[in-house]
Amino acid sequence: MATKNDYYDILGVTKSASADEIKKAYRKQALEWHPDRHKDDKEAAEKRFKEINEAYQVLSDPQKKAAFDQYGSVAFTPGGSPGGNPFAGGGNPFTYTYSTGGGNPFGNVDFGDPFDIFESFFGGGNPFGGQRRQQIPRYSIDLTFMEAVKGISKEVSIDGKKRKIKIPAGIYEGARINFGDFTLSVNIKPDKVFERQDDDIYVSVAIPFSLAVLGGEITVPTIEGEIKIKIRSGTQSGVMMRLREYGVPHLHGRGKGDEYVRINVVIPEKLNHNQKSIIEEMKEEGL
Repeated sequence: MATKNDYYDILGVTKSASADEIKKAYRKQALEWHPDRHKDDKEAAEKRFKEINEAYQVLSDPQKKAAFDQYGSVAFTPGGSPGGNPFAGGGNPFTYTYSTGGGNPFGNVDFGDPFDIFESFFGGGNPFGGQRRQQIPRYSIDLTFMEAVKGISKEVSIDGKKRKIKIPAGIYEGARINFGDFTLSVNIKPDKVFERQDDDIYVSVAIPFSLAVLGGEITVPTIEGEIKIKIRSGTQSGVMMRLREYGVPHLHGRGKGDEYVRINVVIPEKLNHNQKSIIEEMKEEGL
């Protein structure tokens, strides 16, 4: 278990961070350390991914966070805190599942009681309010980037029975959905083109030096397909262009996030004689 301040360090937030700041930090860290992004060292990534989930389970829950702030991680070990373990009797308060690859999309199952980001969205009561609810099986499912962004209906087999489930558009990494008789934890595979931060999409596009100088038109990818945008003359490398409402649909309301296109100007490594002459002339002109 981590020491007193480790959970804040793991998520990269301060002790005074708001609930929204903690949630945003968790999403960013979970996306960065998803095991599918670290196939060269998957074991280390899975360990880090587990630590991130564990930290969020504590810091996102007011009761667990208060106990952690007062007693440190000892609050979650049997008889650890001076007043007794506030979560005693339920065993290890942390649960973790991760699955990848084909076959049954519900690769893992446990009977823990981790954070419930989507309880209020899909129904279900507060797990720490008054009487503790009956625990139900928890499964995990892998989604592609686009399935998570656009939403999808899937037919799955639960205890030998076929069930049709609907994943809402805009679902994010680590979200937990309550379907009544079971809950579902979402793992999202990273995309080769798009990066996601909250409901915004980020892409990088390379353009030639001449286009950056003279301006023109380019084609850029979006989650809805390719579109054309104009490049102003004199565009600098690293410039971010904003495409309003070309991002991820808002999960709890109307509208979408934005897409940000990062422009990278490619400097040629090799020039022929005529090209060098032109550059030399530009140099003499102070360009």
